[in-house]
Amino acid sequence: METIRLAPDPQCAATQIVTLARPQVHNAMNTQMWHELWDVLRDLAYRDEVRCLVFTGAGERAFSAGGDLKERNGMSDEAWALQHQLIEDVLLALREFPWPTIAATQGIAFGGGFELALMCDFIIADATARYALPESKLGILPGGGGLQNLARAAGMRRAKQMLYTGAELPVSTAHDWGVVNEVTPAGGALPRALELARQIAAGAPLSLRWAKTTVQQGGGMEFRGAYALDIAAHNLLVRTEDRREGVRAFNEKRAARWSGR
Repeated sequence: METIRLAPDPQCAATQIVTLARPQVHNAMNTQMWHELWDVLRDLAYRDEVRCLVFTGAGERAFSAGGDLKERNGMSDEAWALQHQLIEDVLLALREFPWPTIAATQGIAFGGGFELALMCDFIIADATARYALPESKLGILPGGGGLQNLARAAGMRRAKQMLYTGAELPVSTAHDWGVVNEVTPAGGALPRALELARQIAAGAPLSLRWAKTTVQQGGGMEFRGAYALDIAAHNLLVRTEDRREGVRAFNEKRAARWSGR
């Protein structure tokens, strides 16, 4: 791969680090990068050893500046539509990835870069992070789920303010609004994200998958239906070997040995 770097966390092989690797252009996302992200997500979704993905950007200046506008300059409507279908497929695959995902952001995360981060389960930012959806200044709209994800994270009125103005959102405000979970000192987002990923990877695999499914799917449902989904997953997990192992490990004061069954 030329625009994506994929590597396991040196301290936890169950965590895979996905790096957007075009630092010379602030990790702008061209068609090749979207193809490579598609391949990575499809491959990792079916690896039994994977428990968490952490997304980051190469270099200190950017998570991602968003779509590569130099590539798009002069692009035909047909080519634009084909590229955007790929983008939609990738971002939905990220949203529906079976294991937890974390975005570790530094520097700028604009447009599609911000949208990719918002598609992750949560965002860890460092003190240099800045966010924006500047598409109103380009004659388009955010097309990667950013409108819906931002409104759900920050609230409708705040999302409208960002959308209408295209203005930057400083990291302190992003944290106050609930867009990012934590803010670290400069350079600290990836180490903190990996620390959290290791905690996640230590959990029971079936519990992780069902926790993600029930919270994510239930978030778009009315309470009683969502709660019924929670209970269905709970009752399924009660009948697993991992549930019995978890109770044994707790009583024997040792780390659990998960089987995924």
